[in-house]
Amino acid sequence: MNQEIKELINKYLKSINEAEDISIAEEIWLNSPEASFIHPRGHENGWEEVKEGFYFGTMRDLLSKRHLELVGDISIQNFGDTAVLEFYWDFNAVFRKDGDALNTKGRETQVLYKTKEHGWKIVHVHYSNMPVTGEKSGF
Repeated sequence: MNQEIKELINKYLKSINEAEDISIAEEIWLNSPEASFIHPRGHENGWEEVKEGFYFGTMRDLLSKRHLELVGDISIQNFGDTAVLEFYWDFNAVFRKDGDALNTKGRETQVLYKTKEHGWKIVHVHYSNMPVTGEKSGF
């Protein structure tokens, strides 16, 4: 795996696990209106919405503890200054309001863009829960 991309993924995990420190996420996201994040709780467009809606509104404000870890290998398709990543993850957290535990498993796609000045940056994330395979489910 490209070392720069591996470092970015490690910082991404850290940005979720330590969501109180937004400077970690600011290092890895493209600070642009074109950045976007689709997840089960919402859809943010632009870095400011990603920061406010996902990092602050969900990760920091709703959860007091977070631990996101990769499960298995990461698939990387590199297209010059663009890369597409796919991976699975396990997420454990504690709700700030009542101390209840949360465990979810899911899958994620990221689109990275390689800038001339700052290297690889996340421009898009889309994650969802694991697939449901029962008859008449998952539609």
